[in-house]
Amino acid sequence: MLRFAPSPTADMDIDSLRIAIFNYIVAKQRDEEFIVRIEDTDKEKNIENKDKEILDLLALFDIKYSQIIYQSENVRFHTAMALQLMHEKKAFSCFCSDDWIKNKQTEAKAANKVYKYDDACKDLPNELVIDNTNPFSIRIKRPEQDIIIKDYINGELCFKADTIDSFMIMNQEKKPMYDFACAVDDMLSDISIIIRNKKYLQNTPKQDHIRNSLGYDKKIEYGHIASIQGDKIISVKQLLEDGFLPDAILNYLVSIGNKVPSKIFTIAEAIKWFDLSSVSNDDAHFNLDELRHLNKQYLNQLDDKELSRYVGFADEEIGRLAKVYLEDISTTKELKTKIAAIFTSKEIPNEFSEISKNIAKATKKAPYFEEYEDFKTYIIDDLNLDDAEFSDTFYYLLTGAKNGPDIAMVYKYLKNYIGEIIK
Repeated sequence: MLRFAPSPTADMDIDSLRIAIFNYIVAKQRDEEFIVRIEDTDKEKNIENKDKEILDLLALFDIKYSQIIYQSENVRFHTAMALQLMHEKKAFSCFCSDDWIKNKQTEAKAANKVYKYDDACKDLPNELVIDNTNPFSIRIKRPEQDIIIKDYINGELCFKADTIDSFMIMNQEKKPMYDFACAVDDMLSDISIIIRNKKYLQNTPKQDHIRNSLGYDKKIEYGHIASIQGDKIISVKQLLEDGFLPDAILNYLVSIGNKVPSKIFTIAEAIKWFDLSSVSNDDAHFNLDELRHLNKQYLNQLDDKELSRYVGFADEEIGRLAKVYLEDISTTKELKTKIAAIFTSKEIPNEFSEISKNIAKATKKAPYFEEYEDFKTYIIDDLNLDDAEFSDTFYYLLTGAKNGPDIAMVYKYLKNYIGEIIK
């Protein structure tokens, strides 16, 4: 079993989508189930309907899952497991206040030391615990042995026992802490390998220690993926709104920091050759120009009629025209802007004002011409214009721009719309 565990507290970013894709691919390779676990225990930070948005995005990228689990529904299990650890003397009540802990953290920072809980409450006599009416959290006792982790990307990892303190597993409100909830949930779902961002690497020994303490003897494997570096966190929703196709985004996210046999591939093809151990453990760098180039290739491969739908039509000719514009642009948003400028009313610049009126009148009474050169010759002869006067003005009347693709190619795909465009 593999899992993708997003939090409904923010938009899904490209790092998270990349993790979801890798988990899905490896699940398919291993012929194991793939589940989605919504980590929604922090109710105050949850954004309404963000979980649905995450699931909709997974569907858009054709990432199929067998089950959805909401972490908040597992709290009863978290509580039971905490009580088990308490009963077995593997965890203890901690009466240290938040202010006291913060003061200790401040002291450690001032001394240039890493703060570790000093086990002040670990060996309190039973009578002091039973009779104590102060609020308390629950801490798991620190490990006695080093923790060894198998990581497909970073190699075998050893976390020294003395670097892990008796950390909190339930807060004073008896809500499970992140590491405890994740460790228990992964155990309950019988997860075989956890593929996640490298920023969670320091959480791994804690979660492994929790499962060890609960007597769970299955060793979960790991693959900690380096982050995608860029000037800002890029949301998947923003890329889609900017006109990037899901297939192109998926293709790019699998490619960066990875060895791929070809630039363009489907997820079904990636399942055949993807190798988790070949993913680089160095930070991947997001390159918008590379994604734009890839997106342009995908747009060019689309059926003409399908491409036209991205710009608001269902016409093969408009799809072919869009591909003419793809010489200079690379997203559906840019295409839509270009095509929309053709079919909207145009504010004619002064330099074209007089001639444009005459060209518009002549165009309305002109017969249908298959070829641009024949149309141009007819209008020029009818109005007694020179080539430059006609070409510059007509180009603007037709496209709403002063320059762009070759006018003959534009006319070729718009000749059936001339009467609608030039009024």
